[in-house]
Amino acid sequence: MFDEIIHYIKELQAAEEGVISLHTPFFGGNEKKYLLDCIESTYVSSVGSYVNTFEQKIAEFTGAKHAIATVNGTAALHTALLLSGVQSGDEVITQAVSFVATSNAIAYCGAEPVFLDNDKASLGLNPLALEDFLNENTEQGKDGFCYNRRTGKRISVCVPMHVFGHPSAIEAIVSVCDDFNIQVVEDAAESLGSYYGERHTGTFGRLGILSFNGNKIITTGGGGMVLTDDDQIARRAKHLTTTAKVPHAWEYSHDMLGFNYRLPNINAALGCAQIEKIAELLAQKRELADQYRSYFESLEVGFVSEPSGCHSNYWLNAILFTNLEQRNLFLEYSNENGVMCRPIWNLLPDLPMYKKCQTDSLDSARWLWERVVNIPSSVRL
Repeated sequence: MFDEIIHYIKELQAAEEGVISLHTPFFGGNEKKYLLDCIESTYVSSVGSYVNTFEQKIAEFTGAKHAIATVNGTAALHTALLLSGVQSGDEVITQAVSFVATSNAIAYCGAEPVFLDNDKASLGLNPLALEDFLNENTEQGKDGFCYNRRTGKRISVCVPMHVFGHPSAIEAIVSVCDDFNIQVVEDAAESLGSYYGERHTGTFGRLGILSFNGNKIITTGGGGMVLTDDDQIARRAKHLTTTAKVPHAWEYSHDMLGFNYRLPNINAALGCAQIEKIAELLAQKRELADQYRSYFESLEVGFVSEPSGCHSNYWLNAILFTNLEQRNLFLEYSNENGVMCRPIWNLLPDLPMYKKCQTDSLDSARWLWERVVNIPSSVRL
């Protein structure tokens, strides 16, 4: 069966000689034109018209009132957590199955991640696991915030992540967090073009973030975006990510600890060309997913589909094997035969720097870790 799968992937990905990558960017629009214009303008760094234009285009596409561009998705998440009020010594709830940047950004704030179980259907944070943990382990402090009874620490924020572009059960997650006075910061790094109902991911919490890394559905080479509908937060986000420099004709004055997180204009130029193709890219992604789904159903191999009531961008397609041994055998075979397949990430609380963090049972997260494999998902317009 493995040989048949590899043959089909090569055929579907129009493989030429060499290794088939997991996900490659598509450049078929105005990328060269805008990059040349940016170079000729000499504004290639943090000042230039393409940054503002890219922010406006992303805000319009997602429906967010404000979009603030950053140098990468991790910087966007770090910024969003700081703006949501995460302080050193806080606890921040997230999911066990996620890319390491999710928990790293929490740690950058001096806070400690609490890892809860994932949901098998959406792959994201399980809202029932979230509610159970909060009911069993927390209480409301005199200041109105939620506190962990065991550690005495404030739980300030919850960070659900939309895995592989599939929307998590975000409405239920936000509802639970509202009941416990916990803010939601959405890690929508992988889900540009994904919708829960009629609403774009990254716009349900007070803040959300996107990533435009080279392997994302559109890319700026490296880049991220903070999304918010809050005018004051948007102003603070722009200030914080530009070294907290106070506007002045010539003086260098900074009124707080800021970060050099602004997206360079030359990267934004690339993004402006990429976003012009987003509708075509999303259509091709869905067509590829439909082809994969039909094929793997014929083999009785599980395929990860969008949750009910959601519209996924199908950034990375994923299949499910029956156990860890079969998963590993397929990964070895596929990579030896020039098809880059990857397992889902190691569980974050299994990493050495997070081993002491609090978790629940993580039953579904471990079930997913033993079975999920990403397969090549590049589009060919």
